[in-house]
Order: sequence, then C-alpha cells, then structure tokens
Amino acid sequence: MTDFYQGRAWIELDRAALRHNVERLQALLPTGSALMPAVKANAYGHGAVPISKELNALGVDAFCVATIFEGIKLRQNGVRGEILILGYTHPQYAPFLHQYHLTQTVLDCSYALELDACNQNINVHVKIDTGMHRLGERCEHLKELQQIFDCGQLHITGAYTHLYADDFTLPVDRASAFKQSRAFYQTIEQLREMGYVIPKVHLLASGGLLHCPDIGGNYARPGIALYGQLSTKEEWNKAEDELRPVLSLKARIALVRNLYQGEGAGYGHQFRAERDTKIAVVSIGYADGLPRSLSNGIGGALVHGHIAPIVGRICMDQTLLDVTDIPAVVSGDIAVFIGKSGNQEITACDVAEQAGTISNEILSRLGERLERRLA
Repeated sequence: MTDFYQGRAWIELDRAALRHNVERLQALLPTGSALMPAVKANAYGHGAVPISKELNALGVDAFCVATIFEGIKLRQNGVRGEILILGYTHPQYAPFLHQYHLTQTVLDCSYALELDACNQNINVHVKIDTGMHRLGERCEHLKELQQIFDCGQLHITGAYTHLYADDFTLPVDRASAFKQSRAFYQTIEQLREMGYVIPKVHLLASGGLLHCPDIGGNYARPGIALYGQLSTKEEWNKAEDELRPVLSLKARIALVRNLYQGEGAGYGHQFRAERDTKIAVVSIGYADGLPRSLSNGIGGALVHGHIAPIVGRICMDQTLLDVTDIPAVVSGDIAVFIGKSGNQEITACDVAEQAGTISNEILSRLGERLERRLA
C-alpha cells in the first residue's frame, strides 16, 4: 500500500547523502573548527526540523537560522546546541531569545544598545562588516565596536563576518576573500588586545569552505553545499568535492488523457496539440514551489526514466506533462521533478538554470504542503 504522505506530491530526503556531505565538509574544516550548518529557510526547503535533528544525531551541535521564529521552532522540536540568528530580531522579542537559549547577531552599535536596554542577559555574536556592506559594524569602527563589547547585558560568545565572493575559483574572488579575512582577524586582534574576550570567530560559508578553508575560524557555516547542491550548474561543474544531493521532489500522476490534434489544454490553451497527444496531469503546481517560469516546454519531469516536457501553464496545484512518447504511463505513476528516474537525473541546478535563477531559490521556495521524510 502506498504511504499516505506519497499520495500527492512530496520530498524525499536521503539520510545517507546528508551523512556523506557532513563527513566531506568536516574533512575540509581547519583544525579546531566545527560545522555550524545554515538551516534557515526551512533548511533550504529540505525541512529544518528533520534535517537539524538528523544533524544532532551526527554530532553537529551548532546551527544558524535567519529569524527568531525559525530558532524557536527548532527548540520546540528538541534540537540541541547553539542556534545563531543571523538576521534582525525586534528588541521586543528579547525575552524569547533568553527563554529559548538563542544567540542573536548584533547588527551594529545602535542595535546593540537597543538590545542591551532590554535587560535580558542575551547571548550574542557580533557581526563585523569587512566588505559585504549589508549587516554588521564596519571593521574600522573600533570605537563603536568597543561600545558593543561594553554592553553589560550582552554576553558575547563570538564574532563573525560574511565573505562576498561569488565564485571562489576566480583569482579576484579568492583575493577579495583573503583581504576580508585579514581585515577581520586584524579587528579581532585589536579587540582582544584591548582586553575583550571573543571565544569563537567564523567567516566561512559553503564557497569559502570548499575553496578557501585555510581562511580558518572556529565555525564554518555551510548552506547549499550541506544539501549536496551548489548555486549554479557552472559551479557544480567546477566542483572538485563529491557532494550528494539530499532532496528529491516527486509527484503523482492524477490521470492520463488524450488530446486530438488541434485541441488545447490548460489556461489560455497555451498548449495546442500539433498531433494526437497523451498528457499526464500531475498533482503539483506553483503553490508547491514549482516555478511557473518552467511552463510551456521550458522545464520537464522524469517519468519511467524518460523526460516529459511541461506543456501549457503550470497551475497553482496541477502541471501538465507530454507523455506521448513514453509507454505505459497510467494514473498513480510518479513524476520526478528533482532527482533520479532510471538512468536520468534532473538536479536543482538544472531546474534553476531553466528558471533563470539559482538552486538556493528553487529549493528554499518548496512549499510547506509537501511532506518531507528522511529515508
């Protein structure tokens, strides 16, 4: 009997692939460093709770998320270890930072003073801007950084920066990464010479860990690489480290129907059959995170190991595939939108390239109504 969760559309998570990626990334870590995986955006669409609990079982005890609500959800589901919030938390939620033992990023000096005024004894990591120019107090602002470290209610357990390089295989991007790391470590050294204690420092995310691990740090914050993906097909083709995709996206074929030559299907009849055609109506749509831009033959799915192009417009809950040339397709069969079928594979990078974006966006937008299960 088919599992209930596989009745419509779902995500399968490969436990062995996740373990493999953790081991591969741990092997790259500098001495004295540990993983602090990014499980924000529902673990890049994979499911923050099941992924984080599995990582706990693998010995990982530090995580980073984007919002306080992501952190609280992990705590409420029994996830152990440090949870660092990378983004903004309104000071009115400071009691919850304390209650759920969450570590808040200090975004700049003025934000530190706001948090300090809450009188909540909050654990924080200080963000230092070394060139990304997004969040963080600028590394040359030593006076403002001193003010942050002098805040009596903020328990500073770490400091970090973010590398802005896009492609660490390019000499110019590698040079910028090392320039940022020098600025960061110089700032940390100056603060320590002033007597401030900074237990942990971190700089590396996926690209930095894969290509410039000697930059160092006590943590590395892999995101997309942890899930066996890279942002683009070009990056994937350049990669030397063997990573394994964790996620597969699958859906049931609700029914198979025949169109006569000249008939249209779907909204606006944007697909019109140039021959007698067999189409499969698949139970997945843009509300599940399937990009609408894949409509009209741009994207496709695998059915019985063969590619079936998407025809017509992707709808909120349904998608049409042309299965004319695929034998024996029936209601209840599985269409694979990300993953393997037979000898064929569609990767998240493939889908991203077709949609004109990056795999991070494709994965993180996968909808909540898709059941996720580790196997």
